[in-house]
Amino acid sequence: MTINIILLGPPGAGKGTQARRLVEERGMVQLSTGDMLRAARSSGTEMGRMVAGVMDRGELVTDEIVIGLIREQLASGGNGFIFDGFPRTLPQADALGALLAETGMTLDAVIEMQVDDEALVRRITGRFTCGNCGEVYHDETKPTQVPGTCDACGSTNLVRRADDNADSLKTRLLEYYKKTSPLIGYYYAKDKLAQVDGLAEMDEVSSQIAAALTA
Repeated sequence: MTINIILLGPPGAGKGTQARRLVEERGMVQLSTGDMLRAARSSGTEMGRMVAGVMDRGELVTDEIVIGLIREQLASGGNGFIFDGFPRTLPQADALGALLAETGMTLDAVIEMQVDDEALVRRITGRFTCGNCGEVYHDETKPTQVPGTCDACGSTNLVRRADDNADSLKTRLLEYYKKTSPLIGYYYAKDKLAQVDGLAEMDEVSSQIAAALTA
């Protein structure tokens, strides 16, 4: 069964991790705004040149461009789509709804990954990843077995995001609550919203999402 969903939640709530699991287990297609922009920039297409020009000028990519990229991805087909990082605002939600209606598709569920802010700060400030394979670790909850070496691929290229610090995260959280949290009420009113505990163990979060998608 084809299902199209949105993953909602603040930075660090685990949207990317759960999206990857859905891709692996259900064959869904993850539509991450950042990934789409990077792919478009290097594609050499007309849309890609437009994206590159905007980014090179240091400007924000417009909603129209992002919707155009999503339209291209929807046309490629797939066993359901996961919208990760989009929409972020009410106008973007309206634009996505219009695009899905235009293409004869439906939005089946919006999964809000609920978190406690202080716990989230602890989670993010301890996070680091393998720069080679992308495996995610944490100083307290998931350290590498051998310090400085990735368990998955053996690389020693372990990196931390420059903005994975308490001050930066609080700024990102404020931006989320100002612009994106209104989407919770928006999709609740449309009877699309389901909520899961974003700070539970990864397997438990996956189980909660699976239950929400079959409800």
